[in-house]
Formats: sequence, C-alpha cells, structure tokens
Amino acid sequence: MKAITVKRHLVESFKSLKRNGWMSVAAFSAVTVTLLLVGVLLSIIMNVNKIAADIENDVQVRVLIDRGTTSKQREVLKKQLSGLNSVHNIKFSSKEQELKNVVGSYGNEFKLFGGDDNPLNDVYVVKTKKPSQTVKVAKEARKMKHVYDAKYGGASAKKLFKIVDGIQKWGMGISLLLLFVAVFLISNTIKITILSRRNEISIMRLVGATNSFIRWPFILEGAWTGLFGAILPIIVVDIGYAWIHGILSASLASTGYRLLSPGIFLVQIDILMILIGILIGAIGSGLSMRKFLKI
Repeated sequence: MKAITVKRHLVESFKSLKRNGWMSVAAFSAVTVTLLLVGVLLSIIMNVNKIAADIENDVQVRVLIDRGTTSKQREVLKKQLSGLNSVHNIKFSSKEQELKNVVGSYGNEFKLFGGDDNPLNDVYVVKTKKPSQTVKVAKEARKMKHVYDAKYGGASAKKLFKIVDGIQKWGMGISLLLLFVAVFLISNTIKITILSRRNEISIMRLVGATNSFIRWPFILEGAWTGLFGAILPIIVVDIGYAWIHGILSASLASTGYRLLSPGIFLVQIDILMILIGILIGAIGSGLSMRKFLKI
C-alpha cells in the first residue's frame, strides 16, 4: 500500500469519527467501560493465580515422629523419606520448636506445656518436587516405622484451587461477554457511518475503487475508537492498582505472600488493553462492512 494511500485512509478515518460525533462518543464510552472492567478482572485473576501458586508451592508434608523414637531411629526414618523419588528436601523440627511455633501463632498460654508436659511430636517437614506429589508422599510416610502421622494442607489447598478455578472461569466469561457487547456497539456505530456514506461509496465503486480501498478507512475508524477508548481505563487501572497494591502489600507482609509488582505488571496490562481495544474496534468495523455493505 502506497504512503499517499495510507495517509488518505488515516485522514478519512479521523474525519468519519468527527462527522459521527455522538455515535463516536457512545462507541468510546462502550470501549472505555468494557476495558475498565476487563482490566480490573485481569488484575484480580492474575494476582489470584500468583498467590495460589505461592500457596501451592508452600504445601508440605509434616511427618509426625512417634514419641520415644531415638535419634538413630530418626536418622533411619530420614533416610527412608529421602529415598522417595518425589521428595525434594527434608527439615527436622523438634517438639520444642513446634511449641514455639504454636506459642507464636496462638498465644503465651501454650507455654504451660513446656518441658516434659509438651504434648507435641518431633516433625520432619518434607518438601516435594511438585505440589501434586504431597498426597502420595504422605501416604507412603504413614506406612513407615516410627511415624505417628503424616499431614499436609491437601484439603485446604484443593478448596483454594477450586475457588481460583471458579474466579478464572467466571472472570474470563464476563470479560468475553463485555468484549462481545463492545464489538456490537462499535459495529452499530460503523453501520450508521456506512449508511450515511452509501452514495459516496457507490461512486467510489463506479470509478474503480477496490474493496480494500473502501474498507480500510472504516476498519481504521474502529481501531481508533478502540485505541482512544483504552486511554481512560489505562489511567484508572494504573492509579487504582498502585494504590491498592500499597494497602494490601502491608496486610500480606506477615503471610509471606506478595501481589504482582506494579511496574512490569501494569505495563503488560496497559499493552494488553490497547491491543484488545484496537482489535475489538477493527473487528466491529469489519463485521459491519461484511454484513451491510457486501463489498
């Protein structure tokens, strides 16, 4: 395509936006609301996925050792656990350390159980190579000598992943619905433009204008609509996410989990919203051209 032709298409697409003032504003508004909601949903989904991955990676098997087990017997048990193919590493936590953890989590009243009154067990904390292997390792550990029990966060983890899966499915479903609505509104806007310029288009075809020559200004008009409609959502999502990140990061500090850092994450979201805006605008225009002009 020649440079002069590209320039002509760009000029015509801008003129068309101006010529259809209120309809263009309506299309901008549709894209703005759609991309704002999509941006918010994507931010939530991506952060939920990140925290879920962090929690999944923290899932460990806690092998409770029988009370009265000697140090030699503990070493034998450790070797047996290390011999399992799914085990990544093993850490020993004495019953005294376990009591300290309980006191730190639930209060000083548990200090009464120190010394010989300590009801807790020594524990081997087993980290598996993959989170999905925790169930298998726990079952195998329970069969070993000097093992009182083997526990893992399987039930709570499975529940969490079901919630995450639900958020992903509903979030993507709502996002797709919003994008469909935006494409529909842009398509109607371009349709009105086409109808108002029907005579001009007929003349262009009579003098030999190709289908692509007629089609491109309308596609560009839709793309501009999507691009301009993405500006406000980008500003709102960037400012809003940075503000929420600052608040929630302080709350999550004690848990060891972190939200996605605003820097690169927001750049990715911004680029994605721009591309989605341009794409739905161009698709909306293309649908109008195909369905109503039949050129």
